[in-house]
Amino acid sequence: MDYHRHLRDDLEAKPATIERRLVTLKSYFAWRADRNCALPSPFADVRIAVRITRRLPRPIERDTLKAVLKSPVGVADALTAKPTPCAMQDITILMIKLLIVTGLRISELTNLRLGDVSTDACQMIVRGKGNKEQIVFVPNAELQAAFRRYCTYRAKHGSLKSPLFLNAVGRRLRSQTFRKRLRVLSKRLGIMPHLTPHRFRHSAATLLIEEGIDIRMVQALLGHASLKTTEIYVRVSNHALRRALERADVLNALVE
Repeated sequence: MDYHRHLRDDLEAKPATIERRLVTLKSYFAWRADRNCALPSPFADVRIAVRITRRLPRPIERDTLKAVLKSPVGVADALTAKPTPCAMQDITILMIKLLIVTGLRISELTNLRLGDVSTDACQMIVRGKGNKEQIVFVPNAELQAAFRRYCTYRAKHGSLKSPLFLNAVGRRLRSQTFRKRLRVLSKRLGIMPHLTPHRFRHSAATLLIEEGIDIRMVQALLGHASLKTTEIYVRVSNHALRRALERADVLNALVE
């Protein structure tokens, strides 16, 4: 409790930071107690409630997304010590497009293996939280063609169990490396705040709701266990609300 007060009052840490540190300690002591019953966890009879203000997700503006997708190739080349034929087709932009249309977490995308993608590159098997598998579809014919070309190239240089996306030294591309690429792209295009993989996930959900896709479909796409988690995107999508109100035009209906 003293440590909690120290974080809150002395360090003035944010609620999310306090909760994360307390959860880390609780997990450690639970692990220790599991291995030595003579060392009980100090959290056994302690309940500390940390109230965290829920923030609305920050999707990327449509104009910003358009600027990113029109960005010339070269992001991958700039970060690749030894450019490969695959780097000629900007892998970073390809991955961004996949994030936008699938709503995947970056870890789910970077953990893909060659064998997870169908031969026509129209769908893939994704392992989400809890190692739960789901089929994710890749819409848009142009994106499918680009994704298929990339997968065909990778298939010539790896087995079905090989990582789909590689870094500069030929190993599995890490999520953190992709985040660095997004920072480079953000700086080059003057985008503030900088792009993050999770903002593309927010954008995927928001765009679908704005286009009238049923919220339960969006829930299935994002792999949310609860509909309440998905409902937050309805609140953030003011664009969809405006379009719905314009279609309804209740005042005009009264005048007629």
